[in-house]
Amino acid sequence: MSKRPDRPHENKLSEDDRVLWNLVARSAKPLKGRTAVDIPDIALEAKPTPSQPAQPAANAVGAAKPKPQHVTHRLDDPTLDKLSKGRLPIEGRVDLHGMTQDEAYSLLFSFLHRAHAGGIRYVLVITGKGSSSGGDGVLRRAVPAWLSTPAFRPLVSSHDHAARNHGGSGALYVRLRRVRA
Repeated sequence: MSKRPDRPHENKLSEDDRVLWNLVARSAKPLKGRTAVDIPDIALEAKPTPSQPAQPAANAVGAAKPKPQHVTHRLDDPTLDKLSKGRLPIEGRVDLHGMTQDEAYSLLFSFLHRAHAGGIRYVLVITGKGSSSGGDGVLRRAVPAWLSTPAFRPLVSSHDHAARNHGGSGALYVRLRRVRA
C-alpha cells in the first residue's frame, strides 16, 4: 500500500497518540541480535509538568481577585458503594504501574481527556501501592494531587480510593465531568 500525496493528513498521529506511542515504544525490547532504536522525548508545551504545578499569583493591593476554581470533591457514599459492588459500570481504566512521574502524567492527562470527550463518566486509575522500595508510592501520592490541579479541573468532577476488589489504596475511582453541548 503506497502513501497518496493528495492525502497528507491521512498518516499523521495526534499529539495524544504520539505520547502514547512513545510510552509503548520505550518499553519494547529489541529482538535477539538487533540493536535498540533511540526514541526521542516529546516536549509537551501545552500541558504543565507534574514537577511544576501551577502557582497562584500573590494578590497585590488593588489587584483583581482570582476567579473561583472548580474543586474536586470525594465521591458520595451511594456512588462509591455502587461502583465497588459493580452496579455502576467503570467504563475505562488506565494502569500507571512502573512509569515515571512525567510518563504517568502525560498518559493520565491524555486518557482522561479522551474519556471525557467520549462522554465516559467513571474510570479507574491504577497507581499501584508502591511498597516495593519501602516507600508509600510516588504515583499513589501524586495522582490525587494532579487531579486537583487546574489542568485536570475541567475534566474531573471527583475522585476517591477504589474498593478492595478494584485495587484498594493502589487505585482511584474518577468521576469525569459531563460534556457540555
